[in-house]
Amino acid sequence: MRFTKRKKSTRYRGSQTHKRGHRKRTRGSGNRGGVGMSGSENQRKSWIINQFGMEYFGGDKTLRRGRVAPKLKVININDLINRFDSLIKQGIAKQTKSGFEFNLKGYKLLAGTGANAKISVKASAASNSAIEQIKEAGGSIELEFPKEEKEEKVEEKPVEKEEETKKGNKR
Repeated sequence: MRFTKRKKSTRYRGSQTHKRGHRKRTRGSGNRGGVGMSGSENQRKSWIINQFGMEYFGGDKTLRRGRVAPKLKVININDLINRFDSLIKQGIAKQTKSGFEFNLKGYKLLAGTGANAKISVKASAASNSAIEQIKEAGGSIELEFPKEEKEEKVEEKPVEKEEETKKGNKR
């Protein structure tokens, strides 16, 4: 015996919304999302991907960003000296015969006011003024990400056109 499935549209007869939410929602074409390719980001994305590929939507944003700088914690030179005891407990600092040693991997070192202690620091990054202050006090600093020094561009003198014409005439 063959059964025929009952249509859903007949089940909704008598209901005001036909299971579509508010009764005003489907009166016009407002629920359809437009005609043609409008709303393609949401409704027809899979069809577009199959037809044209992912290049249709442009390159991925993460690929266009380039190199992303690492997120570093920030600390001042004054904080290193003032919080020396707590930094020893954390394993960041040591006291040696030559002075204080700090291992600040994952930190960026910033300048402070009146830092006169002789310290040696291993940090991920540092500001120019912090590097100057440490070196003035007689300390040393090693950077994980060393700053790139700008090289001076040497401009070559262009060859004069007169010389080129003289060479051409000698043939």
